[in-house]
Amino acid sequence: MKKIIPAILLLTLGAMLFAAEPVKLPPKEKFHLVLLTGQSNMAGRGVVTPEDKVPHPRVLMQNKAGEWVPAVDPVHYDKSMAGVGPARTFANLLADSDPSITVGLVPAACGGSPISSWEPGKKWEQTNSHPYDDAIARARKAMQDGTLKVILFHQGEADCGDAPSKLYHDRLLTFFKSLRTELDAPEVPIIIGQLSKFPGSKPWSEGKKRVDAAHRAMTQELPNVGFAESDGLTQNPDNIHFDAESQKEFGKRYYEAFRQLRASTHATDSGASER
Repeated sequence: MKKIIPAILLLTLGAMLFAAEPVKLPPKEKFHLVLLTGQSNMAGRGVVTPEDKVPHPRVLMQNKAGEWVPAVDPVHYDKSMAGVGPARTFANLLADSDPSITVGLVPAACGGSPISSWEPGKKWEQTNSHPYDDAIARARKAMQDGTLKVILFHQGEADCGDAPSKLYHDRLLTFFKSLRTELDAPEVPIIIGQLSKFPGSKPWSEGKKRVDAAHRAMTQELPNVGFAESDGLTQNPDNIHFDAESQKEFGKRYYEAFRQLRASTHATDSGASER
């Protein structure tokens, strides 16, 4: 324990010094943006530890004021309990895959938000925000500095009731199409994370099955959509949110789904050019 405490202090001190340095942005084409959308499990509710405050040298995040700062957890600020989510793990892996790029996280998830609140002009009272409009505004601001490369999405828990789940597919399809249109990114990859399947939890309701089916359908109905499964991931004591370790594992799964999607797209493009 005596050895661990100084190590944590050193990590924290290093993070503070790093954060104090002015952020230098790379050229726009080398600044790869990741837009984060959905509700609380994308925002993250995992417990934050000192190591979660140590930034990757080439991973930034957009803070509440719209400024670029070193990415540390919590990335989001939607609610006071925001914590560890999947975003930083995803971003670290993306940055490590190409030493020439810097990754910028654009947080826009809103805890508790149903898909009906992700429409133009709609306000979500829990976070006193307009989820769709705010996501568009934050993404556009970020795109002045960088290039949108992927949208990560985790949402649907708020729509598992019988009535909303029957409307979910069409609302989700409209949301993704509208998001791509407004950001002028018709083929930007979208990675959808599966809803929780916590060990020992109750069997899925019919509504939750419908939401899951809608998520999976997007991979067939829209181009460049991937799906990250949640099998084996574990929960916080609240039995609602993924715990910190599972959020980090989920970030790896999001990245693997993105990597496979990107590889298949490149293979298709190469095959077309050879014909």
